[in-house]
Parts: sequence; structure tokens; C-alpha cells
Amino acid sequence: MDEDVLGSSTGSSSKCSQICTKFSQIYQATLDKWMPHAQIRWASTVILLLTFALRVILSQGWYIVTYALGIYHLNLFIAFLTPKIDPALDFDADENGPELPTKANEEFRPFIRRLPEFKFWHSVTKSTIIGLICTFFECFNIPVFWPILVMYFITLFCITMKRQIRHMIKYKYLPFTHGKPKYQTHETGEVQDM
Repeated sequence: MDEDVLGSSTGSSSKCSQICTKFSQIYQATLDKWMPHAQIRWASTVILLLTFALRVILSQGWYIVTYALGIYHLNLFIAFLTPKIDPALDFDADENGPELPTKANEEFRPFIRRLPEFKFWHSVTKSTIIGLICTFFECFNIPVFWPILVMYFITLFCITMKRQIRHMIKYKYLPFTHGKPKYQTHETGEVQDM
């Protein structure tokens, strides 16, 4: 009798495991299809964020959920702006610390983000969906004086961004690129894409 119970529970857990594996494969395949379409991904996330904001404004509630979502998005944004290898921890022989190459004969070190763009988008989208779902449950609608939360968030944002911008200036890196670099050939003077 114990073998029957054990056999049926093993069979159901195996079936559940197969369903979870199949779901995770479908989810990953969908993410892989979205990967090259950055503009569409971000446009859909902006629409999702606007839907969340409209839900909060029209219902006049869920300010704690909004504040928590804003803090989480701020942390993601800071990780997106920060280099994977922090130059503050990577000291060279000179007293100024490491810098990005400024001359042709120096070593090229590309800017690699701590949080890549796709993972940034994925985390923002997932958290916004979770926040939107939370707005349908009254237990998350905690009464609070929302102007205090707005002022606290603005203060926290300004302090955090000021520190991040100082870090960027001190170690001379820019986390954004504006397209492919174009180089001029010495022989013809033509501009070539690289």
C-alpha cells in the first residue's frame, strides 16, 4: 500500500516537473524572439508603465506599491548605469586610478554594464506586471499621505543620481553609446562603417 502511494506521488511530481519544464522552455523561447527588438520591447514596457500609472491615478490608491516599484526601478537603473568591473576597486599604479583609453596606442576596454539592457528591460517589465497585479488587491492599498512619498522618492533619486554622475565623471566613462563609430581612412579620406 505504501508503494502505491509513493508511486502515485512520484508520478504526479514528475508530471508537474514536466509541465514546469515545458512552460519554462516556452517562456525562454518567447524571450529569445523578443531579444533583437529593443524598440518594440521598450515601447511595450512604457505602455505597461502608463497603464500602471493610469490605474493608480484613477483609483487614487496603492501609493505604497507605486513607491516600492519606483525604488526597485531606480535600483535597476543604477545597476544599468554602473560598469560591471567598478573602476573604484581596480587601482593601477598611477594615483588617479584606472581610466578608459584616450589614445590610439592604449588598451581598449569597452564599457560592460553590471546589468545588461535585456535583463534591465526584463526586470522592469516583470516588476511592473507584479505591481499592476498588486493594484487589484485591497490589502496592498495602505492609506498613506502620498506627497511625502513623492518628495522622499525625488530626494532619493537626486542623491543617488548625483553620486552616480560623480562616479562617471571621476572615472571618465559614459554608459551610453550613440550608434556605430565611423572612421576615416588615411588614403582616400572616405568614411567607413566599422
